[in-house]
Amino acid sequence: MDTALQAWLQAQLGRDVDLTDLETRYTRLGTARVVALEVLRERLAALRAQPATVTVSGVVGVGYAENIKAYERQIAALENGDPPAPDDDPDTSTNGIGLLFLQARARR
Repeated sequence: MDTALQAWLQAQLGRDVDLTDLETRYTRLGTARVVALEVLRERLAALRAQPATVTVSGVVGVGYAENIKAYERQIAALENGDPPAPDDDPDTSTNGIGLLFLQARARR
């Protein structure tokens, strides 16, 4: 895994992520996007396993519903290819703008 991939993964997952773990996942999975999705899905699963809100009457109330929604939005964006990862395949779709040259045919 090169520095561009490492920087992209840290931008998606945060600077406190374990780089050795990312290297191992990248070797196993093959692309940075799949690594980021796996880590984010694990974090989302951990949040869902806990209560969404905790309230101590008159003292404090904590809610994780917005964090769950944020992870879901980030996962959806990565699944749709946004933002592009350094190791993504170049776009080969025909939905982009192309250039076509018209040339007159020779008359007989």
